[in-house]
Amino acid sequence: MASVGFLGLGIMGKAMAANLVKAGFDVTVWNRNSEKCAELVALGARQGSTPKDVAASCDITFAMVSDPEAALALCQGPDGVAAGIGAGRGYVDMSTVNDTTSKTIAGLISQAGGRFLEAPVSGTKKPAEDGTLIILAAGDQSLYNDVKPAFEVMGKMSPYLGDVGQGANMKLVVNMMMGGMLSIFSEGMSLGQKAGLDGRQILDIVDAGAMSNPMFKGKGAMLLNENYTTSFPLKHMQKDMRLAVALGDQLEQPLPTAAIANEAFKQAIKAGFAEEDIAAVYKVIK
Repeated sequence: MASVGFLGLGIMGKAMAANLVKAGFDVTVWNRNSEKCAELVALGARQGSTPKDVAASCDITFAMVSDPEAALALCQGPDGVAAGIGAGRGYVDMSTVNDTTSKTIAGLISQAGGRFLEAPVSGTKKPAEDGTLIILAAGDQSLYNDVKPAFEVMGKMSPYLGDVGQGANMKLVVNMMMGGMLSIFSEGMSLGQKAGLDGRQILDIVDAGAMSNPMFKGKGAMLLNENYTTSFPLKHMQKDMRLAVALGDQLEQPLPTAAIANEAFKQAIKAGFAEEDIAAVYKVIK
């Protein structure tokens, strides 16, 4: 793969782009707030002036932004990706959006002659830094084959899931389960401690049984230390829960547990914890 672009250098994008630079890829970066590019340029990346400019000068361009609106805005307009992509070049959107947004972006890119892959990721800040994300790819299979070397640098697993929309759907299913688990976990931790149980012992007992999982281990420590340093912003989890519940409406699939968990995350945003880690949902539950 000759040259790659990377648009969006937030918590996730910065770490992912840095791994590509360190692995020897020729990387051009762009971010809405251009100051965030400095760290990557110091590592050896080039800085692009607009998304159009990056898409026009790179064989394949990756994007990692916060939500459907931002993902769409990146592609549209005179300075957008679609204006620069041209024939045969590839665009890989790794943002978490809904299937409708993904299909809209796919349309814009293919109309402009480009190839499109959606590739949302499962994993937060540390997996992004360690290159152990789970990449959920769907769309143009030739582009999937071409970007496999880059996926192998950024993630530990990158299954091909079929048509555009299926990567988005898989991501929403996974995050919906995560949000629901975190909500019931917070209730259990809160109930146990109010009943006089030791929080550390609750975690040890859960960890020794069938419910043992890395999320309870990691987030459990955060709850007990009341340290909500952000690896996955709470507002983004609420956005994913909202999109999952909307998908349930579309498919006439009842999601009572997810709907209630979504309300807990909405309460947490209202209480002012939007920018904190998803574990901060515990604060409104306790």
